[in-house]
Amino acid sequence: MKKIFTVMMVALGLVAGTVHAQTKIGYISIDNMVGLMPEAEKADSLLKRYQQDSLNPQLALDLQNYQYKDSIMKSPDTLRMPQQIKDENRKSLAESAYRINNWQSITQQLSQQKQEELVAPIYNKVYEAIKAVAKEKGYTHVVSQDVFLVAPEGDNLLPAVAAKLKVKLPTQAGVKPPVK
Repeated sequence: MKKIFTVMMVALGLVAGTVHAQTKIGYISIDNMVGLMPEAEKADSLLKRYQQDSLNPQLALDLQNYQYKDSIMKSPDTLRMPQQIKDENRKSLAESAYRINNWQSITQQLSQQKQEELVAPIYNKVYEAIKAVAKEKGYTHVVSQDVFLVAPEGDNLLPAVAAKLKVKLPTQAGVKPPVK
């Protein structure tokens, strides 16, 4: 019975040691990495241009449209309009007023959609680099840096991913240049 117990403990120790040896966990702040990418700066400027060139003129057009419809509804000629046309104009005027009153939330939604469209390729590029670095360095798991309260600096993949993407890291506390 002692032999079986001893053999089982040795086997369990070997399996546990093998599993432990195969697991290597790294971490990275994906948002920090994306923020370091040169494409992120371009995406920010494209987003600002979209907001200025597309969204702001649209508000001005909506205001002009609303004022025009409002002036039609207040004109003396409205008395001679058929009721169906008056109802359609009131409905259209209410829709324009709603759009203008909710312009801030509408522009936030449109800006967020445009931002997601612009940064999606950057995130994909970073994810692919993370996968490649993890494979090269033997990491079985890579998690977001936000998960850890304390973690060894050597398992931070940001410098290695930055090197893979040929992105220069700013010299700041907590981020060491990649070791080659």
